[in-house]
Amino acid sequence: MATTVIGLTGGIGSGKSAVADAFRALGVEVVDADEVAHALCEPGREGYVAIVAAFGADVVAADGRLDRAGMRRRAFAEPTFRARLEAILHPLIAAAIESAIAQWRGPYGLVVAPLLLERGNLLRHVARVLVVDTPEDEQVRRTARRSGLAPDDVRAIMATQLARADRLARADDVIDNGGAHAAIAAQVAALDARYRTLTTARAGIAAQ
Repeated sequence: MATTVIGLTGGIGSGKSAVADAFRALGVEVVDADEVAHALCEPGREGYVAIVAAFGADVVAADGRLDRAGMRRRAFAEPTFRARLEAILHPLIAAAIESAIAQWRGPYGLVVAPLLLERGNLLRHVARVLVVDTPEDEQVRRTARRSGLAPDDVRAIMATQLARADRLARADDVIDNGGAHAAIAAQVAALDARYRTLTTARAGIAAQ
């Protein structure tokens, strides 16, 4: 039987990576859409070639790599640029994630996708949506500290994502990451046990 897919999502600065790492520590297979996108945009890879063909040398930095910071600024300032960039990358990312899922052997695995609910192209693979929830002011603080972005810039990014209340309304499961980092492990352990039980039950029904 195919591995059950859990879609892990949350707003910027919510702590998705920390939660994914906690699942990995329990032996859960994880594929991260951001990591996939980063790999696809390395020089010579499919994403890099397609982006340079579409936008020209303006998106290439002096070292020959993509100017990620410049592209990020353009993506938020120019909706047309963002739409063209997403049209190039999203099919490549989805194909790479689908390939990774096909190789999973555990009872369940995690797809980490910041825009899982906003874009929806991966939802057909997902059995349950797990949202990492953090108060918005804490999202801003964490992201500004980590990236060096100004708080207004962080809020501009948040404005392109689903509102917190809407994200929570579509969640099957929620991890509260508004407090100490240490609080993640116990919540992940409880969900891991739950997902293993659910997948065992699902396998039993399928076998009948």
